[in-house]
Amino acid sequence: MLGRGLARRYGTCFPVSGQQQARGVGTLEGVGGAGAQEGGKMRHRAGISDRRETGRRASLVVGLAGFAALLVLIMSAGMAARAETPILRITGEIAGDAPVTLTRSDLEALQSHTIETHTVVTDGVRRFEGPLMRDLLAHVGADGDEVVALALNDYEITIPIADFENYDVLAALEMDGERLSPRDRGPIWIVYPRDDHAALQDIRYDYRWVWQLESLEVR
Repeated sequence: MLGRGLARRYGTCFPVSGQQQARGVGTLEGVGGAGAQEGGKMRHRAGISDRRETGRRASLVVGLAGFAALLVLIMSAGMAARAETPILRITGEIAGDAPVTLTRSDLEALQSHTIETHTVVTDGVRRFEGPLMRDLLAHVGADGDEVVALALNDYEITIPIADFENYDVLAALEMDGERLSPRDRGPIWIVYPRDDHAALQDIRYDYRWVWQLESLEVR
């Protein structure tokens, strides 16, 4: 009994049967083999866990990339829709069927000009860009002496077409390189070259600087 107990404790210090040796029972070799097998199983499980974690990370990266691409498409579609929404309506004495509605793309297709000037409602010199009012009226075949300009806030004023022939008045679409929006007096602002002509300092012309321009009626 004592011998068998010592054999179980110390392995090869005492003889064991051939069948026991074949199974690795009662030997240090058997203990080591079992430990190696267990270590192999643990490494195998760790490898599976690592592969699963790598897969989850890859899926997350792919998902984020897909979301970013979708967001870009949505933003692009929104910008395209805004570009094609009519922002100016022209009626009255014009060629063809009235009214004519123009999008930002239509206005940007006309030759663009630049004015740098002070205004009575902004600070410092500002840079404005857009087509000339006379080019805009020629584009729709306007045949009249004056236009009635109407703003989004219902401000209305009559402007002699002679103003557009005598001065480079803009239908400004941009200020300081940024698109004009209704929040900053857009999308169209009638802008006079105030700093270039002393006559345009007269307050009468200040009233003709129609911002948030919505429509023109040619008379």
